[in-house]
Amino acid sequence: MKYALVTGGSRGIGRAVCIALAEEGYSVIINYVSNKDAAQEVKDIIESKGQSAELLAFNVADAQAVEEALNSWQERHPDEYISVLVNNAGIRMDSVLVFMQDNQWNDVINTTLGGFYNVTKYLVKYMMTKRYGRIINMASLSGLKGLPGQTNYSAAKAALIGATKALAQEVAPRKVTVNAIAPGFIASDMTKDLDEKALKSMIPVGRFGKPEEVAAVVTFLASEKASYITGEVISVNGGLYT
Repeated sequence: MKYALVTGGSRGIGRAVCIALAEEGYSVIINYVSNKDAAQEVKDIIESKGQSAELLAFNVADAQAVEEALNSWQERHPDEYISVLVNNAGIRMDSVLVFMQDNQWNDVINTTLGGFYNVTKYLVKYMMTKRYGRIINMASLSGLKGLPGQTNYSAAKAALIGATKALAQEVAPRKVTVNAIAPGFIASDMTKDLDEKALKSMIPVGRFGKPEEVAAVVTFLASEKASYITGEVISVNGGLYT
């Protein structure tokens, strides 16, 4: 059995990624923090198609919670390992810097960057031992371009891109690839408060992206076909920023 863990897998892009990886034959581990109903719904969709999924609740920003949850999973699967990790968990707490509160900065950084560190550090050693793994980090247009009102989010995603490029070089000899995807404006819970009509006029293809379009890139990067691609950042933004 092939196992894939998707952090923040209950909604939006994470939900689409879970469903897409299950369709590729992975037993998907759906991580969530508090919205168990949404996570269960994803699990039900996957299982209704005859595919395999399980739920694993933990806050990626909480190092102890991550270790306890993954230790528990590993104890239940002593002869298995998670070969695909999608670091998708992230939050937005937008504000111009001059009015930003400490928690807005810290929570966004700790979820995206701390979450990457906590989960990846635990799982990558198994990938290296088995000499195979795929780590896919969900970055953002904001991390490439920088967006006003998102100094915290832009910083977190830009740092994630830097970590992607560095780790890719560290683990490549062990046949572990590390890549990032930088979505632009994708129709999801995270973008529902944005002025879609105004923003669409800025996007060359004239629309927001779909979570499934991001998930398609994830499944490619997770596949054998992408074995010679590592340390890359793939934009899915409708031509908004190239």
